[in-house]
Amino acid sequence: MSQYSIPLKYRKMENLHIVFWLFKDIGWCLIWKPLGIVMIIPTLVISIVIAYRTRQMMSELCHNLAITFWISANSYWMISEFMNFDHLQVSGWITYKHLALIPFLLGVFCLAFYYAYWQPRHPDELETM
Repeated sequence: MSQYSIPLKYRKMENLHIVFWLFKDIGWCLIWKPLGIVMIIPTLVISIVIAYRTRQMMSELCHNLAITFWISANSYWMISEFMNFDHLQVSGWITYKHLALIPFLLGVFCLAFYYAYWQPRHPDELETM
């Protein structure tokens, strides 16, 4: 059985990423706008770096891209609430908060692509599940 090992420097970056993500969401929860908004940058940048570093393994890449899209959607949603435009209508019943569905759905698409298309066609590829 093959084994996937994460280099220590990558694992440390992933752990730091979680710290930034938690502080971003704490800022959102407590309505500390500066903390929430500032924490978007390191949270999003590290998620992009992690996705880039795992690009050789489709399983890791698709999951890490989904996380990047999730953070993007979550950050946009937070900003829309902080700036008080989340409830405004874009068109019909669609509000600005609903626009967060775009990156959320892109994340779902990444995972659907992997599980419905890539994985069945590459059964011997190493995956991290």
